[in-house]
Amino acid sequence: MDLVSIRVITDDVARLAGFYERATGVRARWANENFAELAVGSATLAIGSTQTVPLFAPGAARPADNHTVIIEFLVDDVDGVYKNLAGFVDDFVNEPTTMPWGNRSLLLRDPDGNLVNFFTPVTQAAIDKFAR
Repeated sequence: MDLVSIRVITDDVARLAGFYERATGVRARWANENFAELAVGSATLAIGSTQTVPLFAPGAARPADNHTVIIEFLVDDVDGVYKNLAGFVDDFVNEPTTMPWGNRSLLLRDPDGNLVNFFTPVTQAAIDKFAR
């Protein structure tokens, strides 16, 4: 089994896709105005419109209402990501901080309020865990 994507539901696909394009440097692929995907490494961040929710089950997902999931990106230089996003991101939860488990982490909120973590392993144990 492979986890292939995470889908975020939003009222404004263009705004959210644009945010993630800038934050990741990856260009979104658009299926139509209601659905875009960013292929990042071995996974995909899918962004779907609220108009797609009834295709699954009416009311199954609500936009801008996530309080449990953090979208995480492994990056080579989290401090560089922070410098790139300063002045663009409205809501940094923390500046780059080295966590007890060995990752240097930058936590922010996307325009819909979803938590996003960019991190770089910095201890040998963390580096070994994420060796590519």
